[in-house]
Amino acid sequence: MGKTQLGARVDEDVADLAKKRAADLGLSVGDYLARLVQEDASGLRARAVDAAARFLSDHQAVFDEAEQAPPAPRGARAA
Repeated sequence: MGKTQLGARVDEDVADLAKKRAADLGLSVGDYLARLVQEDASGLRARAVDAAARFLSDHQAVFDEAEQAPPAPRGARAA
């Protein structure tokens, strides 16, 4: 399969983020963008977002309790 060049204008902060994230993953920006498009088209991204939303919904009480708990004393360690 051949490759084709695309051109897109994005905000500088988005371009910087794409470059940094691609570097973190050891990918070129083009390969990183191709991966994002493939994940989006396959529904992987949507399924991951749905799973995260279900997790947060199922465990919201735990998060709420943690936010309401008084701060641990200085130097205290978690059990």
